[in-house]
Amino acid sequence: MRRLRNRSLATFAALGVLVLAGCGTDRHTPGDGAASTGPGRTVTAHKLMRLTTVHEETGMTLLEGPVFGEDGRLIVVDVTAPAGEPKVMSVDVRKKTVRTVFTDDRGAYTSAQFSPYDGRLHLTDFAHGEIVTLAPDGADRRTLFTGEVDGARMRPDDIAFDRDGNLYVSDSLGMSEGEARGRVVRIDRDGGNATVLADGLAAVNGISFDTGYRGLWISELTENRISYLPVVQRAGAAGRHTAVRVDGGIAQTDSIAVDADGNLYQGLHGRPAMAVYDKYGERLATVEVPARAGGLESATNVAITPGGTRAYMTVSGPAGGYLYTFEALAEGVRQSNGG
Repeated sequence: MRRLRNRSLATFAALGVLVLAGCGTDRHTPGDGAASTGPGRTVTAHKLMRLTTVHEETGMTLLEGPVFGEDGRLIVVDVTAPAGEPKVMSVDVRKKTVRTVFTDDRGAYTSAQFSPYDGRLHLTDFAHGEIVTLAPDGADRRTLFTGEVDGARMRPDDIAFDRDGNLYVSDSLGMSEGEARGRVVRIDRDGGNATVLADGLAAVNGISFDTGYRGLWISELTENRISYLPVVQRAGAAGRHTAVRVDGGIAQTDSIAVDADGNLYQGLHGRPAMAVYDKYGERLATVEVPARAGGLESATNVAITPGGTRAYMTVSGPAGGYLYTFEALAEGVRQSNGG
């Protein structure tokens, strides 16, 4: 989704709203973490439905944050939706129907996830550096967190929750300047006590706990790198390390989901596909949109049905914003449902 991201910068920078945008894919040298070992098998994703078309006001559409609610409907956000257009949607994947859950005149919402603590829907507002929460039906908007963290306002992208409902946020600080100032920020579930757990990251984007909640998988968009950050310290445990080098070519690493077997589903910008790795960095599969599906340039994220293997991938480009579906390698859990 390189062209789409470049258009997002040109369009939204003028408005003072920096929607996630890639700054190019760097070449890497071996020796820092595990390299991807091969392409694995190909999994073909199939079109379920189109949710959006390109917005005249913003010149694009960009779907993100798929997450299943307790009612079985899939919540999806459109990062670039203008004021008055649906920014949060609810999809009945069986009936293939969609309805508006929430819109406003200011936010650029880049992810969605339900808290295990209070059941509210949490959204990252990348434009204003805020975490916003809604009732499951889209009512009762509240600002959970706003302001600076260690002297700098966040550019929050994705969220991971621990078992107690505390938030771990990927902060893409420095993205617009091309500087590696990104962070991982922990925020108490009540919105207080924000703490920087890691910094010096290059346009940090995806974030997800492993299956045991012992550490976080983190993707860096402009380094095409997945890192692992232990959060439960054990004897001999090291700090953050590079876990996977993603051979993406012109594509770049976006959001991450983790299934019940601990496999990583890495979304790609610049290519409507996802790369799937095991926890040791072996490339297991590539989820591909059929070549005949023109006008699609990114596959940002995926939700796997809790307790099942049916997966729903958000795919966007000049042709619009779509849901594609495929069979995941293992069952869905909280870590593969939102972010």
